[in-house]
Amino acid sequence: MRLTSATGRVLTTGVMAAALFAGSAVAAAAPVGTGAGDAAASHGSYARLHPIAELSARRLATADLVAAAKYGTGSPIDDSAREKQVLDAVARAAREAGGDPEATVRIFRDQIEANKVVQRELFRRWDAKDPSQVPQARPDLAEVREEINRINTDLVRGIAASAGARTAPSCGGVLTAATAHVRHTDRLDALHALVLGRALRSVCAP
Repeated sequence: MRLTSATGRVLTTGVMAAALFAGSAVAAAAPVGTGAGDAAASHGSYARLHPIAELSARRLATADLVAAAKYGTGSPIDDSAREKQVLDAVARAAREAGGDPEATVRIFRDQIEANKVVQRELFRRWDAKDPSQVPQARPDLAEVREEINRINTDLVRGIAASAGARTAPSCGGVLTAATAHVRHTDRLDALHALVLGRALRSVCAP
């Protein structure tokens, strides 16, 4: 399935290759003076964390479609019932994948909140009645949620597979490098580039 967001990005299923940019990005994230073992560890961490950043950007792009589906219908941006369904589902999926349900739910709470930040900002822009901003078509919300569910499945697996990278001292720097690469390659606009950081703020373990 291919769905195009209101900002023109095409949403597709599947995880993109994680280490395409690993060489230069990991070099930028690694502290000066690290040895070969540390560099290899950073490279491995990047390969684990980049898919999380990429999938988070793809999930964030669906906010455009959710907003376009809801705008003008009276449907609220906040949907506690839907949010509970998502969080319960990802907790179960995390257990099945051998991941940490609590960490997974924590990360997904941020994903959901980031999605709502984009929706609110788009509503604000559309309420300004700028003809170039108001969506011309209303996406099928059920189809959009199917796409979100597919991204959620991949993201849960990515979170489960990245436990070591997410708890490593280098997580913050490596995630920053991965996020910068995603912002560049996905050509995120200012709104989505900013809010992507909000979506990822709980990825590294406290």
